[in-house]
Amino acid sequence: MTERDLSVGVDVGGTNTDAVVLDDSGAVIASTKEPTTDDVTGGIRNSVARVLQDIGEDRARVSRVMLGTTHATNAIVGRRGLGKVAMIRLGAPAATEHPPLLGWPDDLARGILAGSAMLGGGHMVDGTPISPLDRDVVLRFLDGLGSFDAVAIAGIFSPSYPDQELEVAALIREHIGTDTRVFLSQDIGPTGLLERENATLLNAALYGVAHAVTDALVTVVDEEGLDAVPFFAQNDGTLMSLDFAAQYPVLTIGSGPANSIRGAAYLSGVENAIVVDVGGTTSDLGVLVNGFPRESTLPREIGGVRTNFRMPDIVSLGVGGGTVVNSATGAVGPGSVGYRIEQEALLFGGTTPTLTDAAMLAGASIGGRSLPTQRPGVRAALKTALTTAHADLESAVERLSLGRTDLPLVVVGGGGFLVPDTLPGAGEVIRPGHGGVANAVGAAISLAGGRADQMSDVEDREAAIESASKAAIDKAIQAGADPLKVAVVDVVETPITYSANPAIRVSVKAAGPLARLGSAVGSRT
Repeated sequence: MTERDLSVGVDVGGTNTDAVVLDDSGAVIASTKEPTTDDVTGGIRNSVARVLQDIGEDRARVSRVMLGTTHATNAIVGRRGLGKVAMIRLGAPAATEHPPLLGWPDDLARGILAGSAMLGGGHMVDGTPISPLDRDVVLRFLDGLGSFDAVAIAGIFSPSYPDQELEVAALIREHIGTDTRVFLSQDIGPTGLLERENATLLNAALYGVAHAVTDALVTVVDEEGLDAVPFFAQNDGTLMSLDFAAQYPVLTIGSGPANSIRGAAYLSGVENAIVVDVGGTTSDLGVLVNGFPRESTLPREIGGVRTNFRMPDIVSLGVGGGTVVNSATGAVGPGSVGYRIEQEALLFGGTTPTLTDAAMLAGASIGGRSLPTQRPGVRAALKTALTTAHADLESAVERLSLGRTDLPLVVVGGGGFLVPDTLPGAGEVIRPGHGGVANAVGAAISLAGGRADQMSDVEDREAAIESASKAAIDKAIQAGADPLKVAVVDVVETPITYSANPAIRVSVKAAGPLARLGSAVGSRT
């Protein structure tokens, strides 16, 4: 019987789509960087085919394929393929001053919203209902709408008191049909009504996009004749099953940087560090804390929409291998030649000065190539640009280090040659082997994860932690974790101000290795 001990990790970036094959010991036995294609799927197909070709007959040993993708982000930013969503907010009369989609870009709001209603319901911080549910009003609202693809429901403090959202969801499915797409805010984000509501709306609108992506991954796996289970990377550096990804596509938005950070930790053996992933378009910097990405405590904007779902604390710079340099002034960006670098950069015989050309001029070794002779003005511009890029990197490191100067700087990504060997504000600069494909490695080695939040009085703290832990573990198992090996990996307690009694919010993260084949992992649909 063939041993099924290989995993394929894939990460889609703006310039390259990377793929790796890891064996059961975690060693990288094949890797590739292929240009990202306009339809994205082509890049995935090419990268997977290449690494499978490299391992030959051992392809039969592949049991899992893990993907980190920018499809969801691209759909929001590009306003493409988004569904129409009916929005129900539970919280009247307390939450009627600010309507749903407050502050959204007009074109995105028009493209997504099928209609909204602010209805009675919701809870106070202590669990007291704000007002009773009115079932008839819910049904009249839906019956008065035109066509819609999904329904999103957001109630005040529903992550801690979920019953009302669940009741409305059951009512909708009973009235319209059991296959109605209903998305609950309690599953998407922590407390904070408007941001959680926004994230739930985006998630509901992305349902069709998510199914197209999951179908594309299954197609590539089937085309290659792999008997492998696909997984998707999510924002916090863990994995989720195909079914889970289709239900919660918004959780994939930060998966690229998270994969890079996790891959950097794995390849370098360092658990606490600053990571810089230099690609062809941007440099993403984040912080490793005990092997996982440090998460942002601030709301994040996606496509102009303010959300509060968990994202890595990332600083993104317009500094990449393909970043365009102004040949007259040495100004950096903001444009990039992206995946066209091998046609347009000076190094490859093109006519566009880039930061790759600047690094080559400074002595970097890039594929054994040499920079064609340039006129003095262009050479001066390239030197100026590289100095500017280094200053931008130094500033980002200082911002993320929070005053610490001893944190190592782990450099990964195909454009890692842009980072100098010493950088003020950082400790030792580490360049791990296979760092150019760290993002794909991060996808391949990730655990399955889940998260849950719970509000409670301080005196009920232990019960809140226990309840949130159970919910987080259940979500991790739903995402594909082995039920026998999943465990709580992080507990964060945040005091709640302006409440009648001392209260806290408990946020629990659980993670575990993927279930073995034949166990309860996500199905391929």
